Amino acid sequence: MTTSEINALTDNGDIEIQGASVGPLTDRTFVAKDLFDIAGYPTGGGNPDWARTHPIPEEHSWAVSALLAAGATFKGKTITDEISLGILGENVFYGTPLNSAAPERVPGGSSSGSAAAVAAGLADIALGTDTGGSVRVPASFCGLYGIRPTHGRLNLAGMLPQAPSSDTTGWLARETQSFADASSVMLEEDIEITRPDRLVIAVDAFGFADRDTATALGPLVGKLSRLADETVEDVLAPQGISVWGKAQRTLQMAEAWQTFKGWIDATNPGFAFNVARGLNMGSMVSETDRQWAALMKREARARLEYLLPAGTVMVLPTTPFPAPFKGLPISEQNPVRELILSLCAHGGLAGFPQVSVPGAIVDGAPVGLSIVAARNEDARLVGLACALGDTLS
Repeated sequence: MTTSEINALTDNGDIEIQGASVGPLTDRTFVAKDLFDIAGYPTGGGNPDWARTHPIPEEHSWAVSALLAAGATFKGKTITDEISLGILGENVFYGTPLNSAAPERVPGGSSSGSAAAVAAGLADIALGTDTGGSVRVPASFCGLYGIRPTHGRLNLAGMLPQAPSSDTTGWLARETQSFADASSVMLEEDIEITRPDRLVIAVDAFGFADRDTATALGPLVGKLSRLADETVEDVLAPQGISVWGKAQRTLQMAEAWQTFKGWIDATNPGFAFNVARGLNMGSMVSETDRQWAALMKREARARLEYLLPAGTVMVLPTTPFPAPFKGLPISEQNPVRELILSLCAHGGLAGFPQVSVPGAIVDGAPVGLSIVAARNEDARLVGLACALGDTLS
């Protein structure tokens, strides 16, 4: 399969920058979503008008610099949904990156090209971003390991923002060793395999997922349960997963409008319909609705703090179903996005770390299982994900 058939890299994406000669990632390669600055090359943001109206960066982003300093070789910039406002991975300007695990289906967004590049073997590691699910969803759809770290833990310098109260850098990998090594570098912490004291199965999240997906994830939940000292069932979102989803989308769209309105006023850029609609909805969020969503964010964080004391891990489906088929009519896309984003909403609302683990197949396509832990227990989650992955190989 050729690089052009995979369609993961941007037009200026085929760049090679050698990493440090000595480091923990000297034998690894990586790519970066086109939201991360690379010195000397435009940051495109998935929209041609963004690159046209912004200066070329003079420095690498922190995340790119960290991987280069650890010895990884940079292999290119990857396609993203426009200004990271998407969850399916289809870009009207640059096309849809190939989901190698399910070629007739979308790769998931907005870190679509990053997931496609790693899944196809163009790189060992890929940098992405996650605001409402943009690493977790493509990890699930493409059968990869993917992490949304604790919100606020990483330096986001040189990363194009969308909704700062939810934005974070994340990364993806095909196999456990690359995932663990990249995580150790990014988190600046050793990765050790430790058994959870307690496993919480989020029964409402499994009920929210399609029945086939919940069933397919059952054996993986069983393997995880055998690694824990105790397993219990509980509810993730007492107010309702869809209610949490509405709160996250309200805050995210309102913040996205604030992030991009100055640029929109100055340049009147072109957008796909769904992106323009989302920004327009963000511009119309009332102060009453924003305050309600902020209160729900507070409740969501309190709920996860209650469910996840130190040493406890929660498990849930990463996505409610495998990747949808490519080319859904616009009128049919919104209900699909609402379901996906609702199941991911706790990430942006509460900011707790989450890792998506591959290992289940539904209708011939991958679907991921997620593990969530207390804030700053990111390394513990990575270790557990790798232990779980190794039991599958």
